[in-house]
Amino acid sequence: MTTAANASSLDRPHKRFADYLETALPKIVLGPTLLIALIFIYGFIIWTGWLSFTESRLLPRYELTGFVQYISLFENERWWVALRNLGIFGGLFIVVCLVVGLLLAILLDQRIRAEGFLRAIYLYPMALSFIVTGTAWRWILNPGLGLQNLVRQMGFENFTFDWIVTPGMSIYTVVIAGAWQSTGFVMALFLAGLRGVDDAIIKAAQVDGASPTRIYTSIIIPSLRPVFFSALIILSHIAIKSFDLVMALTGGGPGFSSDLPATFMYTFAFNRNQIGLGAASAIIMLMTVVAIIVPLMYSETRRTHR
Repeated sequence: MTTAANASSLDRPHKRFADYLETALPKIVLGPTLLIALIFIYGFIIWTGWLSFTESRLLPRYELTGFVQYISLFENERWWVALRNLGIFGGLFIVVCLVVGLLLAILLDQRIRAEGFLRAIYLYPMALSFIVTGTAWRWILNPGLGLQNLVRQMGFENFTFDWIVTPGMSIYTVVIAGAWQSTGFVMALFLAGLRGVDDAIIKAAQVDGASPTRIYTSIIIPSLRPVFFSALIILSHIAIKSFDLVMALTGGGPGFSSDLPATFMYTFAFNRNQIGLGAASAIIMLMTVVAIIVPLMYSETRRTHR
């Protein structure tokens, strides 16, 4: 009995250590990641917010001067052009991606023979970076090298497609390239949602004599609300932070006619040495993301818990 008691007393520290390790191990593993996220994400957000209330130019200054940079920002004509372009690009980009992505998903949902091949083609643009996409479309839309030149060589000498060098139309070339890049991803989301719809409901509707169009519009598409929500969040985020696509495709030009808030921020913070103004525009972009995403997430969460 004494031997058994001694063995039990020796096992207790090992057991306590094992229990402690089991509890502490997740914290040990996740701790560095959390610390890095706090410093390099939230820490720099706070730092940027502080700089937006200073008169920082080439180098950061930390003396607070109030809302001077925000006043200058909204008095800047180029910022209003960037906001207007964000409305045009964001609205058209989201609508085109949702509509075309849904139509492509419905097409592939018909179990056509070439589904695998078509799905690979539609998803291929997502394998490319926005830099590659912007560079490729810059060649395609170049009036002297791309589509316009090709059509004129085919005999249509009066054909004109020079949006990329036309100030009032250049932002629409960004819409074209962005939609081409992201539509396949939205299609994949919708296709996964379509494949998750209960076949029993569809068969019951067919027995009742419902046409395929009525089945999709009244049963299937309304059931895809969570997919629409996810796609809307992702596309909104892409639209607001779009930078590399614009820089590769138009460079923000001609002039600054295709500027977006992200390119505005980069230009003023790093090219024009106005860090405070760039920081103010970055904070406005962050507030825009929060203003869009938080209400959507709240409404969806509230609806889910009803």
